[in-house]
Amino acid sequence: MTTTFFLLRHAAHDDVGSYLAGRTPNVFLGSAGRAQALRLAERMRRERFAAIISSPRERTQQTAQAVSVTCEVGPVELCNDLDEIDFGSWSGRTFNELSRDPAWRRWNEQRPIAVTPGGESMGAVQKRACACMRALSLRYAGESVVLVSHADVIKCAICNALGLPLDGVFRFDIDPASVSVMALSGDHAKLVRLNETIS
Repeated sequence: MTTTFFLLRHAAHDDVGSYLAGRTPNVFLGSAGRAQALRLAERMRRERFAAIISSPRERTQQTAQAVSVTCEVGPVELCNDLDEIDFGSWSGRTFNELSRDPAWRRWNEQRPIAVTPGGESMGAVQKRACACMRALSLRYAGESVVLVSHADVIKCAICNALGLPLDGVFRFDIDPASVSVMALSGDHAKLVRLNETIS
């Protein structure tokens, strides 16, 4: 049986694009991000789904909670396999700082094989995200599930579905508060919708 996954990227925190939040604690949605999460939640009222499962980061939990309350589905379940990439010592650093680090350039030029300092590789991220979705496809066979996660985690799952190498993450965007949809049946994955953004 087929399980449909609504892959939601969290709404934007106030400093998105200025520093690498990663797994830095206490990164919350600001007023603009909370409003964005509510618009995303209203968008999700058009869908039927059995559960909402979120990365443990605060910004994903806030986004998931907005969907849970608006759509009256819950409670939100937390899942470490949907967590942001472990960027190790890069977490919390500005992109301006990182641009001067040769290891950061290597990470972006050789994404399939590079590893973050003290953290994990994209291959490891893809492995945990896809294993999570396979397990959930058995638990929610024939149903739909909302997963609230992070851009690169969602990209890893989509690359796997499309048979793209991991440097394929640079070929498409996953915007804050966007919706992508995948259908999973056994080992067969199909991308149904990519990066639908809310106004």
